[in-house]
Amino acid sequence: MSKWQAVRARVDGWQKQMAWSAPLLGRITVGWLFAVAGWGKVHHLGDVTQFFVQLGIPAPGLNAAVVGYSELICGALLLVGALSRASTVPLMVSMVVALLTAKRAEIHGLSDLFAQVETTYLVILVAILVHGPGIVSLDHLACKRLSRTASADRDAQLPPMVSRTMDPSA
Repeated sequence: MSKWQAVRARVDGWQKQMAWSAPLLGRITVGWLFAVAGWGKVHHLGDVTQFFVQLGIPAPGLNAAVVGYSELICGALLLVGALSRASTVPLMVSMVVALLTAKRAEIHGLSDLFAQVETTYLVILVAILVHGPGIVSLDHLACKRLSRTASADRDAQLPPMVSRTMDPSA
């Protein structure tokens, strides 16, 4: 094995060992940011409502509460990796609305769009939606447990195996 192949094999091995870290870091980052932002909105609903009035968002009081609580709850769920894919949807909607309303005046092209932190959050949320929360999550633990339970249930429903030599119809 050449030196280059040895280095590549080592890097590939390290990459496989660390594959769990990217979804965890992305999930914790946006989970924390949304949970904290949601906490602030929930505790200052009047201010958020007034801001939504200025933006021309319909039903500003209702939408302020929906956004605040969805950011708080979905952010907390992302932190622990529970219902992660479902939690990304309301947060993505919030980011799209933020880009179309609060940030609209700042966006004159793709460079401006990609410079917005909301776009970064949106990209991370899409990655979580598409790839899942990773193995360091409650979702992963629940799936493992459900798959074990389903396997055991399936095995319990199977008829006992009969050997071919004992089967008279064979």
